[in-house]
Amino acid sequence: MKKVTELVAELAAPVVEANGCRLWDVEYVREAGQWYLRLYIDKDGGVDILDCEAVSRTVSDLLDEADPIEGSYVFEVSSAGAERQLKRPSDFQQFLGSPVLLKTYRNRDGRKEFPGTLAGYDDGAVLLDMGTGEPVRFEKNEVAMVRLRIEF
Repeated sequence: MKKVTELVAELAAPVVEANGCRLWDVEYVREAGQWYLRLYIDKDGGVDILDCEAVSRTVSDLLDEADPIEGSYVFEVSSAGAERQLKRPSDFQQFLGSPVLLKTYRNRDGRKEFPGTLAGYDDGAVLLDMGTGEPVRFEKNEVAMVRLRIEF
């Protein structure tokens, strides 16, 4: 049986693409006792509120029709954001050489956050150039999250 996020992605992707956008991610999470279904979309030049509204209206109707989720939830559509999280191998490949913030599950060298430049991705392991010579390797089981980082 497919996950809720996979079912929703299959329903939403054609609508997102028809509106000139790309589906970045689908998230189904429980926060403060409420379930949230979130679509994150992206497009060259950035996503605006009209993009989100157009996708939201059509996908909401499709969700009502298909009814892939039992119970109530809040449905949201938003931009993937400038400091988006990288999850899939293709995300890491697309943003090689970009500034990122890597967070670990446990302390490493006395800290859990490591800013640097994405230097590589190898089957879940992340290579991070922190300006200290050789890139530092973080194994898949160490990495809690990697997101793009905007530098000013």
